[in-house]
Amino acid sequence: MTPRLSLTGIDKSYGSTQVLHGVSFAVQPGEVHGLLGENGAGKSTLLNVLSGVIRADAGVIEIDGKPVSIASPREATAAGIAMIHQELQQVPELSVAQNIFLGGALRRMGGLLVDRAAQEAEAQRLLAPLDPGIDVTAPVRTLRVAQRQIVEMAKALRANARIIAMDEPTSSLTPNEFERLVQVVAKLTAQGVSIIYVSHKMDEVFRLCRQATILRDGRRVGQVPIPETGVRQVIELMVGRELAKASHHGFATDKAVLTVQGLSRGRAVQDASFTLHAGEVLGIAGLVGAGRTELLRLIAGVDRADAGRILIEGQPVAAGPRARIRAGLGLVPEERKRDGIIRHRPITTNIGLPAMRRFSRLGLIRKGMLRNRSEDLMREVGLRPLDVSRAIGSFSGGNQQKAIIGRWLAADTRIFLFDEPTRGIDVGAKAEIYDLIERLAREGRAVIVVSSELTEVIRVSDRVLVMREGRISATLGPGEINEATIARAAIPAS
Repeated sequence: MTPRLSLTGIDKSYGSTQVLHGVSFAVQPGEVHGLLGENGAGKSTLLNVLSGVIRADAGVIEIDGKPVSIASPREATAAGIAMIHQELQQVPELSVAQNIFLGGALRRMGGLLVDRAAQEAEAQRLLAPLDPGIDVTAPVRTLRVAQRQIVEMAKALRANARIIAMDEPTSSLTPNEFERLVQVVAKLTAQGVSIIYVSHKMDEVFRLCRQATILRDGRRVGQVPIPETGVRQVIELMVGRELAKASHHGFATDKAVLTVQGLSRGRAVQDASFTLHAGEVLGIAGLVGAGRTELLRLIAGVDRADAGRILIEGQPVAAGPRARIRAGLGLVPEERKRDGIIRHRPITTNIGLPAMRRFSRLGLIRKGMLRNRSEDLMREVGLRPLDVSRAIGSFSGGNQQKAIIGRWLAADTRIFLFDEPTRGIDVGAKAEIYDLIERLAREGRAVIVVSSELTEVIRVSDRVLVMREGRISATLGPGEINEATIARAAIPAS
């Protein structure tokens, strides 16, 4: 069978740095093909070549056996290639139909006016087999993330896309929304559309894909049949080493370092009370919307509570993030790019943010001192490459997360609040983040971890609080922490 898409010998360099080394792979018609690798492996660069954002230095791209030249996104679209980015490329205030027809509106009156009625009718036709419940007149901002992705798929179909590349499509989806995505992907492949699926979530890859191409350091290191290949084998190909067996060693003591008493904010968080101990990793689990992130934000002082208080080592702490930072609290936020970093500033600046006075004298920043401390910390947490003068936004998600952890280490933080610490992070970096969390506990620091991944909560936690509809519905100790007990406490009684 002639492949729907074939890439042969794709090279790409930036200056003296070669990021793709003769990469080749093929995707069959109607196939979901995984493209796997750690952050920095070359996946994004390869997709940018395919979608015309950048040009390869060498290599051949063929579609249905015919060579094509892709020098721009417009040429990629004309060739039948569509990209669905992790951060959706939409105009939130425009309607569903308007977003589907962005850059190619239907017109009437000799092209003078946009034919909204025709656009809405065509948008409805395109969405009917995918999700007929989406209102084509509604502003895109009113849709759930899963529905917004379906709108992007409809836009791709409108452009007669035969190849759709999905980059981390489920990073913000609930389990139910992922099931809906599975159904939509099945409908697309039944029409002969080929899907390139990029994800760090191995359970999704093994659910959707038949084949996967694995990249490491810009090279193809394997193409494997997914059903016949184990998860561990795939991950070891990605990271280039044998994985250590996952284990959690408890370091919790009896010393209470954080006490939360009756913390409340509207219906989002209601009467939350618990104690956190030195050396403890406390997991917080629950369904999306249960109040987990809201609780962390209240503890960090980002949001103001309606009622309740927090104590650190028995002493009440004033409201507001500045007071909480001074008291030894540090938040590693869920939305890393939006809330956690200044993307165009170097690692040094991002590390020094909460503790700049430590690196200042007479109001002037002691740049050498800050750089030396940043390099020491980044060496400890495993930043790669070790270049603290480089803009943090140019690093992978895992490296950005390491820099944020380093920030709080620089501030001598005693209580770390992690919100979805490994979202959008590759499997190798995940293991490193888990090791860092364990290291913090071993040093006697206290850690709270909020995660939507039950395996992650179970992996890192000494105890688990389960939230449901804004309240703590259960506290699980050693021997009680498993998926069944967490699920029972998280799901509302019917």
